Amino acid sequence: MKKQILAAAAVALLAVSCTKSTTKTEQVENPDGSLTTTTTTVKESPSAMVDSAKIDKAKEDVKSKVDAAGNKIDDAAQKTKEDLNKAGKDIKAGAKEVGQDVKDAAAKGAAKVEEGAKKLKEDLKK
Repeated sequence: MKKQILAAAAVALLAVSCTKSTTKTEQVENPDGSLTTTTTTVKESPSAMVDSAKIDKAKEDVKSKVDAAGNKIDDAAQKTKEDLNKAGKDIKAGAKEVGQDVKDAAAKGAAKVEEGAKKLKEDLKK
């Protein structure tokens, strides 16, 4: 905790020491002949500390990396979509095949039931 407080104080001190302030004083004569004094303080950060070319280059680097990551995400999403579409078609074909097998099995079962019923009817007639 103490280290964090000291680090924060050091950063604050550095920021304050890097700030340049300029004080401007103006005197204005009023119509009645009295003087009004206005004092303005302007704080400036030295521009030498900020290299805009480096910032612009860093922005471009970040933008290009974000674009590349976005393209990778888009490609992965497209591949996933295609894989899911293919899986859906496979499931649909499999379900159709299973449905046909069930129909065939039901038809065979019904035929056997009918045949069994006929035999039973004949046996009862005897």
